[in-house]
Amino acid sequence: MRESIHKYLQVGLISFMAYPANLRGTDENVLDVLKKIACDDYFDAIEVNWIKNPALREQAAKLLRTSHLKVCYGAQPRLLTTGLNVCDVNEDGRKAAEDTLMEAIDEAEQLGADGIAFLAGKWAEETKELAYAQLLKTTRNLCAYAKTKDMNVELEVFDYDIAKKSLIGPAPLAAKFAADMRTTCDNFGLMIDLSHIPMTYESPEFVVRTLRPYITHFHVGNTVCQDASAEGYGDEHQRFGFPGGSNDTNEVLEYLRVLKNEGFFNAEKPYVFSFEVKPWQDEDPDVVVANAKRVLNRAWALLED
Repeated sequence: MRESIHKYLQVGLISFMAYPANLRGTDENVLDVLKKIACDDYFDAIEVNWIKNPALREQAAKLLRTSHLKVCYGAQPRLLTTGLNVCDVNEDGRKAAEDTLMEAIDEAEQLGADGIAFLAGKWAEETKELAYAQLLKTTRNLCAYAKTKDMNVELEVFDYDIAKKSLIGPAPLAAKFAADMRTTCDNFGLMIDLSHIPMTYESPEFVVRTLRPYITHFHVGNTVCQDASAEGYGDEHQRFGFPGGSNDTNEVLEYLRVLKNEGFFNAEKPYVFSFEVKPWQDEDPDVVVANAKRVLNRAWALLED
């Protein structure tokens, strides 16, 4: 493409994956990470998560207000690091998960985000119908609360049998869920991630076309999921070029090509398109982020006008 990617997409970075010390919301250096990203004008958007220290959270909110970045809030760590399950068939467990996501909506508002993203709980064949109903209940309650603040709620599509083993899940089931949600909630959408598509045994074209009316947000990254004995197997979001990885420049190019063909390049209201990359073991986070930029720059340069 001859025109800049920034005309059509808001390129973002998931701060708590690239710099995973803050996954649990307790990193005292979180402001340094946010400032580093805010000072890098490659990025139009930043994805943040919980910051448990109220004083640090308020300082982060001030920094983000100054940055002119689009702020997004990922509530997935509130579930993944605690074991809470939004589609728990035990009502007390479901309510506990809902409560932390209600808190996430308040925190997202404070940080300047216009909504939250989360994920469904575990896939279990014997309880999937009840779990689906529980997920609908949770998500409708979240959307109703978010609506009072003019905010949105997004569900991220994950794998169902490899790593997160999430109910949502394969694209056709995600489409059914989103359709059910949209009958009552116009502030609900789906987030898809190139990293997860190989783990659901689907293709970018199939996923995007199946979920097209409901997609509101994009992630891009890599995964190792072809060989269960391979280093880093599962949903680890390794850098591009990692041994055994499923995604690299060619796959990012194809992802962009599908998004372009399906009408997701919108100069008036660009979608967020965020890197979800994570250092493996002792890798340098800054180098991993630079790697991702190079891959996206190359893929964009190869994309046909």
